[in-house]
Amino acid sequence: MTLEDALNELNAAFEPGRAEQMVSYHKQKRIVLGIPNTAINDITKGWRQTLTLEERVTLADELWKTDVFEARIAAGKLLTQARIQDDAAVWELLQSWLPDFDSWAIADHACMAMQKRLTADPARLDEVEAWTTSDHMWTRRAALVACLPWAKLNNLKPEDQARRDRILGWAASYVPDRNWFLQKAIAWWVRDLSKHDAAASRAFLIANGAGMKPFARKEAAKYLKEPIDYPDLVSPVVAAEDAAEVETSDGADTSQPSS
Repeated sequence: MTLEDALNELNAAFEPGRAEQMVSYHKQKRIVLGIPNTAINDITKGWRQTLTLEERVTLADELWKTDVFEARIAAGKLLTQARIQDDAAVWELLQSWLPDFDSWAIADHACMAMQKRLTADPARLDEVEAWTTSDHMWTRRAALVACLPWAKLNNLKPEDQARRDRILGWAASYVPDRNWFLQKAIAWWVRDLSKHDAAASRAFLIANGAGMKPFARKEAAKYLKEPIDYPDLVSPVVAAEDAAEVETSDGADTSQPSS
């Protein structure tokens, strides 16, 4: 399959009037075709079933380089698969996209592919740790989103407990950063963790919640049954600024995208 073939197939699935809505919601300056996520799912599923791994890596690379909104989402979906033998080329390509992340919708679909590669080879967390000190906010955010599987495990083995603790350490290091998307990612991780280990989620919030933005603190504690008392909240000035902040529609919902 050529890149032209792939783009033609994507273009055929557009819905009239949808592109304008998507541009507004996702605040995109790149080309947006107006394709529903369900259609991209169906198209990329067919590609995964018919293309070799080498062909998929090549096509994903080409789709990403178009900088078309849905093409980049399709690139991530094309590489989202649990079992891939000899996946080094996939992992290398996914990492190469990090500097281009600038939209939660695109980044989160790419991070879903990263999740599969990290659970396949947890030793790659050593590489992910380097992302946490990047100057690029979206790369730092990807470290948490790509590692979400460790928030969702039950009955952890000792090695996975150590990995979860390590990732929570990264989340704690992000707390002083007031960036909305980083705060949302912390909240997302701790919220998902609370469904599987409420005690760990509560402990994180007791230790770090006072420094989080109010919306993030609330979101992180969403599923905890008992309220948490934060006796040492941030300064009244910062708290007032956070409470008055207008949350943009671009960040209104960063729930995990459908695969």
